[in-house]
Amino acid sequence: MILSVAEIFRADINPNEFAPDTPFVPGNQAAELLGILTWVVSAASVAGLMIVGIQMAMQLRRGEMGEGATYFRGAFFVVGACVLGTAAGPLVNFVLVPIL
Repeated sequence: MILSVAEIFRADINPNEFAPDTPFVPGNQAAELLGILTWVVSAASVAGLMIVGIQMAMQLRRGEMGEGATYFRGAFFVVGACVLGTAAGPLVNFVLVPIL
């Protein structure tokens, strides 16, 4: 017996059976979670910049030349992560404020 493609990939699943019954209402917990995540991103940004600064200072103290580009690249990635993290919070708030 040879099956057609339509018979092989036939699905008797109704996606509406898996949908929630009530609409999503995040409430105040979502705003509180966003606030906590904002502080965590800020703390991680400051810690990352401090770590890169400490590494650069130790490199200068040891007197090894030419290795500074590695730490400047690290500083670039940390600053990029800071910008991304600080921009994500206001964008999410902009989207969720009408819902909350």
